[in-house]
Amino acid sequence: MVMIRLARGGSKKRPFYYITIADRRESRNGKFIERIGFFNPLARGAEERLRLDMDRVEYWLKQGAQVSARVKSLIKAYRKDVGAVDAEAEEAVA
Repeated sequence: MVMIRLARGGSKKRPFYYITIADRRESRNGKFIERIGFFNPLARGAEERLRLDMDRVEYWLKQGAQVSARVKSLIKAYRKDVGAVDAEAEEAVA
């Protein structure tokens, strides 16, 4: 079973998470199939907090990948943010 889940990076007390595609049986930070984004919970100001390759997310979901609870909430937040940015761009053009 393939999972879309977080793998921890960063240093002590400075977490940084990669959003990865990995076999469910592999360890959290172990072998992975593909990295599709990142999540920086400590992002401040203009720093990017979340990046996802939504094309790859959709591909893996169609292949039957399961999504962890935290990644599911991050995908939902990313879609909301991207929708807001698209709406602002349309208003700027009009």
